[in-house]
Amino acid sequence: MASHRRPKQQSRARVTVLTTAAAAAVVLSANAANAAPSEKLSKDQVKAKVDNLYQGAEQATEKFNGAKEKQQKLQKEISTIQDNVARGQEDLNKLRDGLGSLATSQYRSGGIDPSVQLFLSSNPDDFLDKASTLDQLSAQQVDALKKIQDKQRELAQERSEATEKLKDLSSTRTQLEQKKKEVQGKLAEAQKLLNTLTAKEKQELAAQQQRADRSSSARVNLGDTPPASGRAAAAFSAAQSQIGKPYVYGATGTASYDCSGLTSWAYAQAGISIPRTSEQQANIGTRIGSANDLQVGDLVFFYGDLHHVGLYAGNGQVLHAPHTGAVVRYETMSDMPFQFGVRV
Repeated sequence: MASHRRPKQQSRARVTVLTTAAAAAVVLSANAANAAPSEKLSKDQVKAKVDNLYQGAEQATEKFNGAKEKQQKLQKEISTIQDNVARGQEDLNKLRDGLGSLATSQYRSGGIDPSVQLFLSSNPDDFLDKASTLDQLSAQQVDALKKIQDKQRELAQERSEATEKLKDLSSTRTQLEQKKKEVQGKLAEAQKLLNTLTAKEKQELAAQQQRADRSSSARVNLGDTPPASGRAAAAFSAAQSQIGKPYVYGATGTASYDCSGLTSWAYAQAGISIPRTSEQQANIGTRIGSANDLQVGDLVFFYGDLHHVGLYAGNGQVLHAPHTGAVVRYETMSDMPFQFGVRV
């Protein structure tokens, strides 16, 4: 007689695990079916995105430059104030020492005048505010006390000013670090995009960039536009000597430059100090609204927020430090949205 054994049941835990796994497989299959296939960007699409990131990095770079310049200015101002406070404290100590000598003299002659005791207090303001007490003082004593008061007020004001500038410095340092991270983030994102290209595509883009850079050393037709002035000619000549130097954000030469770093350095070689950032440089000199009126050496500004600046080279060309990955070179102005020029 055959034995009819009941089949062994799977444990509840095993059934649960298998059921869960099956459900997950169904969900994954459904998601895979519905998901759009990942599309690889073309070389031109990558270049367009990278160019936009480089432009964004340059915008942040000019803000970074402004914050850095403000930081340096604040540090100098704070140092000056601190030196003034130190000297003022020495003067105050001498005035107080003089009152101490007066007290010693009065003690030897028969006791310290209550007025002089008040001179030596930490807060002579309260004493002077009592007009009736002034009648008890000699003109010499009143003059000595007022000098102390004036010096105390001066020191208090300078210390207050230093405190406010230190707060501003702290805020500026925070902004500087934020803009630095923003620049680095955009450059890293650009590099990540470039890394998606094939070796062949990378070579093609590199060759394209090299052709653009080589135009900086090739013979460029600059026409016969005269320089704006002797200073402008000297600045332009200095900038020409830097052709081929790489663009590096925050750099002011002579190994590398960013856009406003090149223009400020060039004019410094001509003996002219101009502000560090493109936005600041746009507010100096005489504004030239039409590109037809530009002369060699004029500053030329691009984009609505004026985050890019170069030097007019003549014949519709600009000499500038373009962006990360490029070098100081000539370029056709029509490649960028021209806003106006400035004659220094």
